[in-house]
Parts: sequence; structure tokens; C-alpha cells
Amino acid sequence: MVFDLEYARQVINAEAKGVAKMAELVDKAFAKAAELIYNCKGAVIVTGIGKAGIVGRKISATLASTGTPSHFLHPAEAVHGDLGRLRKGDVVLVLSYGGETDEVIRLINIVKQLEVKLVAITANKDSRLAAHSDIVLCMGELDEACPFGVAPSVSTTCMLAIGDALALIVMKARDFSIEDYARFHPAGSLGAKLITVEQSMMFKAGEKLPIAKITDTVRQLLEKNGDVKRHGAVMVVDSKGKLAGIVTDADLRRLMAQGGVKVFEYTVKDIMTANCKRIKASALAAEAMAIFHKHRIDDLPVVDEQEKPIGLIDVQDIVAIKIVG
Repeated sequence: MVFDLEYARQVINAEAKGVAKMAELVDKAFAKAAELIYNCKGAVIVTGIGKAGIVGRKISATLASTGTPSHFLHPAEAVHGDLGRLRKGDVVLVLSYGGETDEVIRLINIVKQLEVKLVAITANKDSRLAAHSDIVLCMGELDEACPFGVAPSVSTTCMLAIGDALALIVMKARDFSIEDYARFHPAGSLGAKLITVEQSMMFKAGEKLPIAKITDTVRQLLEKNGDVKRHGAVMVVDSKGKLAGIVTDADLRRLMAQGGVKVFEYTVKDIMTANCKRIKASALAAEAMAIFHKHRIDDLPVVDEQEKPIGLIDVQDIVAIKIVG
């Protein structure tokens, strides 16, 4: 079997050309559609049939993962009970190249009864769908890339590009951060790499931290932190509450081996590792892992902008969320 590779290139070029043309749609109507989605009090309901429906599922997933509540509604299933998904305050985004598909047109009356705003992505500005939509994003007539000019290819790729542009412009307007994105993607390597130190550290806001004063004795250090949950180190603070150093379990074991019980009367200042490594809560957990590897340490204090301890992160906490993959 010999495949026509030049034709394959033509398909890709045709789709690229079609997508490039969609930049012309970014006008006042596009801005109004983005504003409607941004201000939506309910969910953005994406619908479409056939290949347009498959694209619609992806657009809905992109909206949901970037801060806009959304789900897909199959137009055929809608009239068999799934219309219960629609609520006042929702926005409906309809994908239909011709704008005359029976299953899609059937939804219009119901959407209007619920006073739900309707945004259409279509190629036919004279269609019934366009006529009854609040906002129309018209792609214009497109030539499909298939040999017969009928199989959805260029049109569906263009729909996807428009949907992504809407979802991401709204994401940007919301100041959706990388930390927000990580919250919606906690599983898998992508989510793990975006998890912050604050999300992964063993201590949470309000919990007792393993802390000792620089003037404490080792005995006082142990007494103060006997009821603190699992930890492998104690953070040492100065008179202003700023991080001055750290004392690890390994440090105490070495001292006990060398000095025996008299170690209990040593001053924390004399045994701590001064100017220890530390990290901000807003940093990525991957940055903490880099510090663990570079400096061969197991415990890393987490500090605020004033260098005051607010948490402690352990190398095992990072390993547990599979930062390295």
C-alpha cells in the first residue's frame, strides 16, 4: 500500500489555513460571548451533534479545567431527560456547522423558555440557530479537507480553535493562576509538577509547628515539641520569630553518641545548622525537590515574606506526590 503523503500535507495545511482565518472572528461579538461566559452564574452548557459534539466535549472540558464550570449536553439525550441539567443562569454554547440540525434546533425553544443565553458557533449566519441565538460567532463557509469535501475536518478544527480561544481568554480575565490549575489537575505528572509547597507540606495553617528558640536548651527543645506530629527536624527562631536555623534528628543522634546525656543542657544555638535552606509557601514543590537533591537534606523549613516559619516540608512528602516522573 502506497500512501499519498503530499495529500496528508495538504490536509494539515488546509486546516491550518482555516484556523488562521478564525482570527477574524475576534471582534465585538466574540468579546460579548467571552463576557457572557465570564459573568455566567451557573454553568456553561456545551452542545452539538456528531463530530461537532465531540469537539464540544473537549471545549467543555477545557472550560471546566480553567475555572469555568461547564458540562456537555447531548442534544438527543436532552429531550429524553437530560434537560434537567439546564438552569437559569446557565449559558448554552451550541456548535453546529449548518445551524439547521433537527436535534439542535429542538433545543432552542426550551433554552428560550428558561431564559438561558445562547451562543452559537456556526458557518451559516442565515440559519435558524443563528436567528435565535443571542450571540453568533460565524465561521463562514469552509472547504473540508477530505477528498469528497464532506467529512468534517477543517470545520471541526476551526470550532475547536474558537472554543479554546473563548475558554482561555476567560481564564486570563479571571487571573487564573498556575496554583488554581494545579487544583483542577491533582492527578498525573502534570498536576504533580504544579503542586505548591503550601499544598504539599506536612503542616497546615493553625497547626503547631516544631519550633524552638535560639536560647533554649536541647532539653527544652524536646519538651516543647513532644506533642508535635511526625517530623524529622525542629526549626529554630530568633528573638523576632525569624528562622535562624534547624536541628534535625540526625544532629541529635550524632551529639548523643559523642556527649551522652550532657547534650540535654547544650544550647540550641550551639548545635543548630545556622542559615539553613528554606523555601516560600508559594514556590512549586518541584523547586523543593531540587533543593533536597542539590543539598542532600531531608527537611526544608517553609517561611513567609518576613522569614518566619509557617511550615516544614519533608522529602517524603514530595516523593509521595510523585513530583519526579
